[in-house]
Amino acid sequence: MDQKATDALRLRGLAGWTRAAQWIALTALSFAFVITLMLVRLPAALLIGPMAAAVILALSGARPGAPRGVFVLAQGVIGCMIARGVPVAVVGEIAKDWPLALFSVVSVVIASNILGYALAKRGGLPGTTAVWGSSAGAASAMTLMSESFGADIRLVAFMQYARVVVVVLAASVVSRLWATPGAELAIDWWPPVDWPAFGLTLVVAWAGALAGKALKIPAGALLTPLALTIALQWSGLLTPELPEWLLAAAYAIVGWSIGLRFDRAIFLHAARALPRIMSGIVALIALCGGIAAALHYFAGVDPLTAYLATSPGGADSVAIIAASSSAIDLPFVMALQTLRLIVVILTGPALARFVARRVERARLPGVA
Repeated sequence: MDQKATDALRLRGLAGWTRAAQWIALTALSFAFVITLMLVRLPAALLIGPMAAAVILALSGARPGAPRGVFVLAQGVIGCMIARGVPVAVVGEIAKDWPLALFSVVSVVIASNILGYALAKRGGLPGTTAVWGSSAGAASAMTLMSESFGADIRLVAFMQYARVVVVVLAASVVSRLWATPGAELAIDWWPPVDWPAFGLTLVVAWAGALAGKALKIPAGALLTPLALTIALQWSGLLTPELPEWLLAAAYAIVGWSIGLRFDRAIFLHAARALPRIMSGIVALIALCGGIAAALHYFAGVDPLTAYLATSPGGADSVAIIAASSSAIDLPFVMALQTLRLIVVILTGPALARFVARRVERARLPGVA
């Protein structure tokens, strides 16, 4: 190979590799990141690791590509996973303490949307992107829904998972300082599988995701399986069977799909916005801490239980942290986290449009 060809290949980076070689590199780098993040006990490692690996490869010129249907199925699986965390028992838990639940959820949702408005107005982020990126729901759900409502899924993912990392670190430190340690949770990667339930779960995930896309429901590939699974689960017709290896594959596919969309321009934009995003995350954690303090002082809720119940991290991350201590009221924590997820899913699109209109109006000269 002459020098010009060598230089051209070097400039193209991984773009000069075969698709198979790019996939091997992506898989190996993802595995290395996941192992590293799991060693530091980051609950979102299964998605953050593959997404970070995909960003690095995308910035190096790799575009291995993947069938769109695989991404749709992965969204369906994640929808079923979120629904599995909403058992019918959570309704009774919310009803038992509904004034506290309502106060906590509404306060956190208002705080996160104020933050989104501030980032949109002064942080250089588009209105819908700022709101979805600041929404205090399940990070995977907020990221996947955002694209259907006009937000930049790459920036939303960057904001959501930056918050997950900071919130998990803060919650882990607080729980270690306040709580009585319990047994560490170990992941059972190869549990016994109820194959009929597993097959039915995959059918619901696949059929629901396809139906959501065909009916052009916004974020339908996620929300339709989620709704179907909740309905079947509450009626006793389905117990979602989602072994860890399946969830790991679904998270990896979603992480790759998001990360491979990055380019240098969007990466530099995210890097420039990082100080403002981080200051917003810290402000949101502080606001939620204030709400937790109010729950403790005025309602007598255990301080650590109140902190985790109002923590603006993903419900899955909070569940792992909360379950590591016997001193925490886990049903109360999960009831509030679940209720907030439902509220954010239902109100997110309308709030994003409202904030986007307000920001646009404020930017127009002569418009109040």
